[in-house]
Amino acid sequence: MTTRKSAPHEWRFPSRIRPNTFTWRSSPTAVARIKEAVAEITAVSRKDPASAAEGAIRLIERLPAALEHVNSSSGALGSAVNRAIEALVPIICAADVPVGVREKWLERLYEAHEADQMPYIESLADYWGDLCVTPQLASAWADRMIDVTRMALSPDKSLRGHYHGTSACLSALLCAGRHREIHALLAHTDFWSYKLYAVKALAADRKPDDAIALAESLRGPRTPDRHVDSLCEQILLDTGRVDEAYRRFGLTSRVKGTYLATFRAVAQAYPLIPRERILRDLIRQSPGDGGKWFAAAKELGLYDLALELVRDSPCDPKTLARAARDHCERDPAFAVGAAVAALRWLTLGYGYEIAALDVWTAYHAARKAAEILGQVTEIRMIIRELLATARPDSFVRQVLGRELELN
Repeated sequence: MTTRKSAPHEWRFPSRIRPNTFTWRSSPTAVARIKEAVAEITAVSRKDPASAAEGAIRLIERLPAALEHVNSSSGALGSAVNRAIEALVPIICAADVPVGVREKWLERLYEAHEADQMPYIESLADYWGDLCVTPQLASAWADRMIDVTRMALSPDKSLRGHYHGTSACLSALLCAGRHREIHALLAHTDFWSYKLYAVKALAADRKPDDAIALAESLRGPRTPDRHVDSLCEQILLDTGRVDEAYRRFGLTSRVKGTYLATFRAVAQAYPLIPRERILRDLIRQSPGDGGKWFAAAKELGLYDLALELVRDSPCDPKTLARAARDHCERDPAFAVGAAVAALRWLTLGYGYEIAALDVWTAYHAARKAAEILGQVTEIRMIIRELLATARPDSFVRQVLGRELELN
């Protein structure tokens, strides 16, 4: 009895990501198409890992030519490509295929990386040791690239220069366990993107303190502190020194686009550390920015702390007004505090694109919560006194003046 092979997957992304598909202004469309392609490949990987790996390589090969005419000045497109590579590399690595197949895959990826002029898929080289999967294959690739890498990193200015495979060679040497050669190659450079492999080599040799000391010594204008913090943190975590990792690097290695996102990232990385402690540590680390941690304190239910934070430090009035509106019945005292704080910061000129609706949202939330508390007169007086001190041409005073009999 023979087993029928399932039909090969018919990929959708090749028709949507091809040379000259995207124009100068189509960065958002390109980002969306990349996300769709990664999602398609990820879905296939659950049932057919080898086909998914082949699809991942096809996508990586197609990206440079497809994106060469797109305006990438915002950084969104480059970030999307880097995230795609980060998601695709494990899929390629996980496929259980013969060595010969993997060798062909690596050849294709190397050629695509070499031909990438922008460069979009530059970060692929950082994963080369992982893509090799075995130390033997990694060592073979290191042998292939090491002579050119040695010239590229030479102290002799007449020899050194750019080689697209430098990071790939260092990554392959690391996977192959050839740590002495990494240190020899990097003896005459302090460039972080390369020197981090010397840090990793020391960590792999079970010298975590030496690795961290080297990483710390490389801090400078051209070395992002967050990258150093992240690598040092991981070294400590890998050796089980969790408390030290948190104390020294955990709060600075996961800075995100918003304060709330930063808090969530740190809390997720350190689930055994109380979330309130994490928040208070983050607040202490950013003096003067207390109001920006309001949303995180609210999420934890630390309402007294949240109101304390916005008493003297600005917070987006819209955020405060929404919090007041959403907590009228759940915690009316907090809602009143948030609403009054919103009106206060509005009268002081804080907030972006403020409309009358934003003012009324805060005011109505204050009134509703005050009714629940039985403090309508008191809260009305507090708001009235607040606005009475505002300038006559204050936008908030103009909106609420008649309601509060200020005009």
